[in-house]
Amino acid sequence: MSAPRIQVSTVGSYPVPDWLATCPNEQTLTDATRVIFATQRDAGVDLPTDGELYRFDVNHPDTNGMIEYFTGKFDGVDSRVGRADLESFRAKSEMGFRAKPAGIVRSELGEGVLNLPDDCERASSVSGGPFKFTLTSPYMLARTLLDLHYRDFEKLTLAIAETLAKQAKSLSCACLQVDEANVPGNHEDGPLAAEAINRVLDAFEGEKAVHLCFGNYGGQTIQSGTWEALLAFLNALRADHLVLELAHRPNEDLEALAQVDERIAIGIGVIDVKVNQIETADEVARSLEQAEAKLGEGRIRWIHPDCGFWMLKRSVADRKIAAIAAGRDLYLGL
Repeated sequence: MSAPRIQVSTVGSYPVPDWLATCPNEQTLTDATRVIFATQRDAGVDLPTDGELYRFDVNHPDTNGMIEYFTGKFDGVDSRVGRADLESFRAKSEMGFRAKPAGIVRSELGEGVLNLPDDCERASSVSGGPFKFTLTSPYMLARTLLDLHYRDFEKLTLAIAETLAKQAKSLSCACLQVDEANVPGNHEDGPLAAEAINRVLDAFEGEKAVHLCFGNYGGQTIQSGTWEALLAFLNALRADHLVLELAHRPNEDLEALAQVDERIAIGIGVIDVKVNQIETADEVARSLEQAEAKLGEGRIRWIHPDCGFWMLKRSVADRKIAAIAAGRDLYLGL
């Protein structure tokens, strides 16, 4: 059977199973990843993610390893933060939602002990089919660091991009997704963010996606902005499809997306990850109907949650993903 014209995916993170948190080791991590894949496929997800379980760090529960998992492994980045470093970082107004930097850039950046291909291979061994692998945008990572080496934000951002690109070219997945939750509130940095993200995407052979949201820091939105202000940035991306937060956004944001270049498929968020209420299949179908009425039939190729599920309980996340596929099927008459 041919694939439905609208595919169901998830964004990245999934709630860490209690038994993995209780007994973390390589075997339980592999077993938990297998369970997360099976849960998504059983719910009707066409392109699942590995749940990013290996990135979770109890010392950084607010961002679920989205930042420190990367920066803490780079050569050239010191995770020890002194008093003077802390004061310098807190003077950066754009990062006011973080109490301290993810690290201090003290020398030239390098891959260090970051090994995304190995993480991807673990996922591949238990994926049960095509899957999506995620990594954090160079721009967002650069924003969280205190730079005492390059002393130039553009140079730092592009150095991170080159480092991640070296890893992206060896990933064994069907789709690579770059996650960016900072530039939506800093659209003036769109050209730099797009250049950095494109360097990572260009290194990968396969479906290329970019996920953008307005922040999910402890379940709260942290960036103010609009999709309309980001149109130039979106159209500069060399991505095959976008993974966009929309369930938690005003209706006018959807209207702006009609101006996204037609070479880029649009993915819309139909599940609000910031609330525990479970969406119904009817609600998901209505979201699709309203979106296609504004964007045109065939313009939407993907539906998904607004963001990752790491903050929610498994009982909530499992039912939310089931609602996505059920709503898609109801809308398409499958």
